[in-house]
Amino acid sequence: MIIKLLILASVGAFIGWMTNVFAIKLMFRPIKPIKFPIINFSLQGLIPKRKPEIAKSIGETVENELLSIEEIIDKMIEDTDKNEIINLIKDRVVTLAEEKMPMLVPSSIKSMILKYVEEIIDDNGEDMIDELSEKMIHHATEKVSVALIVEEKINEFDFIKLEELILTIASNELKHIEILGGIIGFLIGLVQGMIILFI
Repeated sequence: MIIKLLILASVGAFIGWMTNVFAIKLMFRPIKPIKFPIINFSLQGLIPKRKPEIAKSIGETVENELLSIEEIIDKMIEDTDKNEIINLIKDRVVTLAEEKMPMLVPSSIKSMILKYVEEIIDDNGEDMIDELSEKMIHHATEKVSVALIVEEKINEFDFIKLEELILTIASNELKHIEILGGIIGFLIGLVQGMIILFI
């Protein structure tokens, strides 16, 4: 009786384990749809079949929950030294002003004008950078979509590499699912065996 129970439980464990192995494989394979014309049915892996939807969903999640274009630009501006930018602008404007000023302008007036330009940039530089960054953020949010970039990248990604990547990341979890299928199958086989033998 115990041997029969163990045989039935082992068969259940094997079926449960194999079912989960096939279920995991069918997430990725077949990549191209296989058509069965008689029953009007086609078989294709879940991920390759729904790759565009998955890519769109991941893109939207990344943009809405993880990383927006505003946050990227804010971080870029935050990490940049404003004084360094002001000095670069000042140097460039002063150099251009010196080059473009007519030779007839006396050097004393020229240096006074250049000093005044430097003061204007020193006094208003930070406000100008803030204003420009606001405009840049507004313009970038209209023109650039993180969701669309992520979606396009996933859709362009070679499916074999994508499969390898997912399997590498989730290999332990997928193995646990296979083993869990075996354990559940074993328990179901055991219960079925007890019902068959004792009823």
